Amino acid sequence: MMKLYYSHNLNPRVAVAVARHLCSPVEYIRARPFHPAEIEAFRKLNPNTRVPVLVEEGGRSLWETDAIACRLSELAGSDLWRRDGEMTEMIKWMSWATHHLNRAGGELYFDRIVRPAMPPAVAPPGLDADASEGYIGDFRQHAAILDAHLAGREWLLDGGLSYADLRVASCLPFAERAGLPLTEFPHVQRWHDRLLALDAWRAPFEGLAG
Repeated sequence: MMKLYYSHNLNPRVAVAVARHLCSPVEYIRARPFHPAEIEAFRKLNPNTRVPVLVEEGGRSLWETDAIACRLSELAGSDLWRRDGEMTEMIKWMSWATHHLNRAGGELYFDRIVRPAMPPAVAPPGLDADASEGYIGDFRQHAAILDAHLAGREWLLDGGLSYADLRVASCLPFAERAGLPLTEFPHVQRWHDRLLALDAWRAPFEGLAG
C-alpha cells in the first residue's frame, strides 16, 4: 500500500482531499517534518522537508501536491486530472491560483491561523496593517476575476469537476478565519459551497489519526 504523509496545512489538505475523493489505496501518516527528532529521517523522503509526500510500493517518493494529484488520478484511471483537450485550461487555472489568488490568501492564512499557533520563540513577526490590507486587496482583485468566470457555471472547466477546482479553492475553507472577503463574490461562494458538498473536500481529515 502507498503511504501519504501529510499535515493539516493548505497544500497537504489538497493532497489528502484528492486521495480520499479518488478512494486511493493509501495509508495516511501525519508527519512532523520539522521536528528535531524526525527531520533527518524525513529528508530521505523529501529533501525539502515538506509535506505532502507520496511513497509508492518499492520506495518511490513523490513530493509536491500537484504531482501527487496527477499520479493518484493516473493510478485511479480518473479524469480528475484532465488528459484531454481540457488539460491546458486546467493547468492555466492551477498556475493562476498559485501565483495570484492563493498567494494572497495563503499569506493571510499563515498570518492569522498558522502563526498564532506557533510557539512564541519561533513565530515570525505578524503582518502590519498595510501589508494585511495589501493582501486583502490582492485577494479581492483576483477573486473578482474568478467570480466573473464562474457566473452561470458549476465548475471551472466545461467538462465538470476537475483538479483545478480543488487547487484554486485551496485557501477557501479557511476564508472566515483568515479574514478573506469571500461573501463579496457570490459566484465563488456558490461554487465553493458545491465543493463543500463533497465529503473529501469538506472534511478530508475526518477519521484520520492526529
